[in-house]
Amino acid sequence: MNLARETAEIYVPDGLEEDAALARTTHLAIGAHQDDLEFMAGQPIIECYQQPDRWFTGVVVTDGRGSPRAGLYASYTDDDMHAVRFKEQKKAAFVGEYAAQVFLDHPSSAVKDGHGGAAADDLFAVLDATRPDVVFTHNLADKHDTHIGVALEVIAALRRLPAGARPRQLVGCEVWRDLDWMCDDDKLVFDLSDHENLQASLMGVFDSQISGGKRYDLATAGRRRAHATYFQSHGTDNATGLSFGMDMTPLVEDDGLDPIAFVQGYVSRFADEVTARLARMSSEG
Repeated sequence: MNLARETAEIYVPDGLEEDAALARTTHLAIGAHQDDLEFMAGQPIIECYQQPDRWFTGVVVTDGRGSPRAGLYASYTDDDMHAVRFKEQKKAAFVGEYAAQVFLDHPSSAVKDGHGGAAADDLFAVLDATRPDVVFTHNLADKHDTHIGVALEVIAALRRLPAGARPRQLVGCEVWRDLDWMCDDDKLVFDLSDHENLQASLMGVFDSQISGGKRYDLATAGRRRAHATYFQSHGTDNATGLSFGMDMTPLVEDDGLDPIAFVQGYVSRFADEVTARLARMSSEG
């Protein structure tokens, strides 16, 4: 597979030949940064873990050079951080038994415009080689510009595939804004009760971020636990961890659907739900 940057890399934890490793993919997750996959796509990783007929492949779009750093990593150069973050992501791929881990290695600035450039070309090549059943990426209400840029690049790449080669589902995941605000009927709900030890291991390998000042591991585990309790106001907890997804499949079923109008539909339904409840409660008084 030809990728745009000479520094791009494909890592196959079990040593299978590259084309075969990619072709066995059933679940593909595309994240902006090293560690995004483990924080946002826990469900497909768990679903595929040690399953002979289901395989998870991860794609990291950016190079990690601009990562914040403190403590042990305070004196690290951008090149040092690049090497560390690649190593950490490979550790996660090995622990999670991924089919493959793809590093596209684009600078963050190259994906923030979301205009379908070299990153979209690379993503198209990955999608064509993997032909996954489901694709996971950042949700369109995320508040990180690079995450939104990646989501738009994913949509652009998917729209270049023939209709019959597109995944049956495109899921937008939680990272820099959770999806608890969405109407319950709009949420995709993923049960993360199983393999909590594996989830902790996958998130814990990113020491450069955790000991560098950001406890993403605790925050993500806490978010999942909070979702499990606060998802329903009546009855006892049915799970120990939940994550929510935004179903973005219509954007790959209709090439003319505007992403802005699409996500605004979710926002409008939430606003309508809040307004309707307040109006009903006020009239009852």
